[in-house]
Amino acid sequence: MKKRWMVIASCVLATSLMAGSAFAKSETSNANEGKSDNVKVNVDLKVNAKLDVTVTSDTYGNQGHNGYKGLLNAINNVKDKPAGAVIAELLLTKYETQLTAEMKAELEAIKEKDAALSAFADLLDRNGSVTDAVYVQKEAIIANVTNLDSYKKLGKLYDKLGKKGVKLYVNGEEPTFEVAPFIREGNTLVPFRAISEALKATVTWNEEERSVTVTRDGITVKLFIDSKTATVNGNEVTLEVPAAIENGSTVVPVRFVSEALKAAVKWESETQSVVIYED
Repeated sequence: MKKRWMVIASCVLATSLMAGSAFAKSETSNANEGKSDNVKVNVDLKVNAKLDVTVTSDTYGNQGHNGYKGLLNAINNVKDKPAGAVIAELLLTKYETQLTAEMKAELEAIKEKDAALSAFADLLDRNGSVTDAVYVQKEAIIANVTNLDSYKKLGKLYDKLGKKGVKLYVNGEEPTFEVAPFIREGNTLVPFRAISEALKATVTWNEEERSVTVTRDGITVKLFIDSKTATVNGNEVTLEVPAAIENGSTVVPVRFVSEALKAAVKWESETQSVVIYED
């Protein structure tokens, strides 16, 4: 146990060095003797809204004082979401001269939160706490859903735990599905309902046509089972592989469906990870 706390202390130090004012909290559970403690990490990054310099209404045109304070208020609400990094970048570039050294460090920490958490996960992994490292790496992904390296690291951790095969992430989360994603003729097929619901789209099934239709934000995509013909808002499209039914679940080519619904799709080949996120 002493060694474990030394590891956690080292992780906290590394996180603090990389992310400014970062604090790691851990919770241990003794419910199952001999099993690894569950470490939960929360990086608490707070921006102090107290200003040393007053920004006048004409400092930045129509943005002025209210725009500056508005961004500080906004980042407190979204600092743990991808938008937090965007606002932090804006404050650091447009309002840099108005920030104290402490505020700059905290904003940089928000920008680099995913890197700090990944470093934490690396340390846990190197010290044999793979399950804990998985938890922390998932938090790194949520901090920045566009960073493909974070998914690669998580995939390698999963490999160590024996979780093989194609992995699917939508907006940083892992949807639940009855049929695991798989590769056919060079294309990744995923359960249609799982991906559609993760993207908050509406799905309907037509038994007579043996077709599935998904609707989202004014876009309607229709696929026919065992057919390479699909439609997007009524326009025909030819697929490389058709939709199919596997063990009672409809599976579809993930890139076609995601891009048709205006979501970004990335493929991390080393860990066979499909990464989908909304731009």
